[in-house]
Amino acid sequence: MDAMSIRFRLMTAAAAVILVANSLLSFVTLQYLGRVWLGEVQTRVRRNLNSARAAYHNHIERIAAFLQGRALDESLAAAVEQNDHPMLAARLRDLHQLGGMDFAMLLDGTGKVLYRAQSDTRDDDLSSDPIVAIATRQRQVVSGTVILSRQRLLAEGNGLADRARFALIPTPAERPTPERERSDGMVVAAAVPVVGAQGRVVGFLYAGDLLNRRYEIVDAIKRQVFLQEEYRGKSIGTVTIFQHDLRISTNVTMADGSRAVGTRLSASVCEEVLDRGGTWAAPAFVVNDWYITAYEPIRDPAGTIVGVLYVGLLQAPFADQWSVIRTVFLAVVGGATVTILVILFVANALVLRPVQLVAAMAQKVIAGDLTARVGIEPPGELGVLCRAVDRMAEAVAQRQELLEQATRQQIRRSEQLASVGRLAAGVAHEINNPLTGVLGFAELLREKENLDDQDRQDLDVIIRETKRAREIVRGLLDYARETPSVRTRLDVNELLRQTMRLLGKREAFQQIVVVEDLVENLPPIDGDRNQLQQVFLNLSLNACEAMPHGGTLLVSTSCDGDRVVVKVTDTGCGIKKEHLDQIFEPFFTTKPVGKGTGLGLSVSSGIVDQHGGTLDVESEEGKGSTFTVTFPVAR
Repeated sequence: MDAMSIRFRLMTAAAAVILVANSLLSFVTLQYLGRVWLGEVQTRVRRNLNSARAAYHNHIERIAAFLQGRALDESLAAAVEQNDHPMLAARLRDLHQLGGMDFAMLLDGTGKVLYRAQSDTRDDDLSSDPIVAIATRQRQVVSGTVILSRQRLLAEGNGLADRARFALIPTPAERPTPERERSDGMVVAAAVPVVGAQGRVVGFLYAGDLLNRRYEIVDAIKRQVFLQEEYRGKSIGTVTIFQHDLRISTNVTMADGSRAVGTRLSASVCEEVLDRGGTWAAPAFVVNDWYITAYEPIRDPAGTIVGVLYVGLLQAPFADQWSVIRTVFLAVVGGATVTILVILFVANALVLRPVQLVAAMAQKVIAGDLTARVGIEPPGELGVLCRAVDRMAEAVAQRQELLEQATRQQIRRSEQLASVGRLAAGVAHEINNPLTGVLGFAELLREKENLDDQDRQDLDVIIRETKRAREIVRGLLDYARETPSVRTRLDVNELLRQTMRLLGKREAFQQIVVVEDLVENLPPIDGDRNQLQQVFLNLSLNACEAMPHGGTLLVSTSCDGDRVVVKVTDTGCGIKKEHLDQIFEPFFTTKPVGKGTGLGLSVSSGIVDQHGGTLDVESEEGKGSTFTVTFPVAR
């Protein structure tokens, strides 16, 4: 791998780590900031809802305070006690006009209507009204929100029944219902006791406002809570009063600019607020735009949920703020990532420059320029590497020089040996013919009958030494020349059996126990029968000579993959460790003079090599030796 590949891999890995880490950081951070942002906005909406609730209750308290002020008029209590109808009618008309309320009436101590400011209807019993019921029972001021039926609104007159009537506008998210019209109304009202001269409650002032289509209340709450904030010409905040799930008073507008009364709450808000009595705060699509909303139930004095108070903040300005925050954050992270990658690239180039120089120097050394050096020593580990590589190059150059010297010496020695070999082959060939003649004549003389014992002994010595000289000469010829071999398909087991039968007839093998451990169905090999038989004869004869007092000769075969293995093991004297590396060299022998030529193992090793096999030895002095021959399986 070259330096550019290392740089590319390092840069790719580092860039991937940085990009993945920054992406995860950005994702987690934006998710967290998004939740924090939404939480802050929803907290603001909840505070706005609290402010809207306070403004709503302040309107109810103003009604109660106004009625309390009018109830302190002693002439009103006196007119009630004296049943002065003209005076009572005048006082109620003044109360209705000054208070600006939708209805006002005077009740007796049981809740029956004595007079109405806006109609002549009287004597109807309002004791079932939650405000009236609590006020008559506790004889104190009671205020709150109640639902009035259409009959009640008709009795109050002043067109209140028509204001309360709504044709429902269906929306996809609303809770399904078969009704298509609502005619009852939701009012905020107060009942205040009127105390006579004796401290006795002689009646109750009961007045209030119908919230249905009374927009000044929600507009006043909006001005108080949102302070006329706008975004792109659109009011940022909205307030709505619901009667149950029906929007009866709101400053949320439709697409045509009209107020969105008659629309209804979504099913999820109804379930949380109207059914469970909880607060619901979340982004929601309201009529025609997205708002961050908050809803809470409105209860009557008896605790029954009769409506919902809603405030909403237009989501667009906050979404734009969040978009700016997200864009700035991503731009900062992106800029930081690019800066880090640039710094990483520069640092990588500076750090890897020594590696590039080392790689270039290594290529020069491979090409044969052993004088090439890195030439720099930067601080730190790379400096250590550069110095080590330079020292290694110097060591390689020195070893190359020593190797060249040794090679030149070896070549000269090989040339000398080759010359000696050619000379020895020539000499051996010239000596072989006279030796044959000497041996023939000596054997002829030995057969004469007139020889005495001394002559016969002398002739035996001549014959023995001549044969020994002939064996040496023959070994030299076999070692020096390359004899062509005749390869045939051979069964190793059969070849070994034949060899053992030949050896069994020799006198030296009479004290040797020959054990054959031959694996059947061995795959055949390709080889020269005579040459391989010579190898096995040499190994077996050497084993026999290593056991002069008898022993065991084990010949075994096996198959190891695509190799046939032959092992010749003896229990003789073994081979010394210092001789193990020399036994395959020509003329090396540990036998006494006259007992061996030192050519048997070297010739055997050469034959095995020619057959593509190996000849190895394992030996332990005093315990015996094992010669292992392997041949490739015939193809």
